[in-house]
Amino acid sequence: MGRLTLPAAPASVQTVAAVIGVRPATPGEAPVLQMLIDASARGLSRGHYDDEQVEAAVRKVFGIDSELIEDGTYLVAEVNGEIVACGGWSWRSTLFGGDQFVGRATGFLDPARDPARIRAFFVAPGWARQGVGTALLRASEDRAREAGFGAAQLMATLPGQPFYAAHGYVVGEPLTLDLDGVKLPFVTMTKILARTADDLGGGAIAHQD
Repeated sequence: MGRLTLPAAPASVQTVAAVIGVRPATPGEAPVLQMLIDASARGLSRGHYDDEQVEAAVRKVFGIDSELIEDGTYLVAEVNGEIVACGGWSWRSTLFGGDQFVGRATGFLDPARDPARIRAFFVAPGWARQGVGTALLRASEDRAREAGFGAAQLMATLPGQPFYAAHGYVVGEPLTLDLDGVKLPFVTMTKILARTADDLGGGAIAHQD
């Protein structure tokens, strides 16, 4: 099982790209992934959310969605056998939130009508902007396409929004959660998953890369 003790990020993004591995997460890795999620939320949200907002999000929103792991659609990115990021996609209606989030939706999506969900992207703070989130996003989008989806939708955090926008996601409706009096703003974003030259060439997540 992966550990949260992460290798030092190399100076060269090209070096990282050569060694990133992406695979489905396993149920036994949930505790490690939750530690990574907490570290990512606390380490990469500064300047976008204040401390009270971050802690409210960690307690009530950000976390493992065990259904994604069971479905085999939640992925991890590894470098030299170490988990450095997590994120995935889903055919379920829930747009965001871990098991602890009370606002989760139920039901399944119709690929002919609904966009797939891009879910719960978190990158270890020392690995931000090293390409690991991009690798996860590409893998998630490819798997969603293979499942018949023509579009993808996500709920972006404020620190994640510029990254998703740079990779073709368009801003939609804003959402502000009220977490026991703590207001936490997000924004929905959507992307068409047509197989363009850009998609096929590899240019096409949260929190966080």
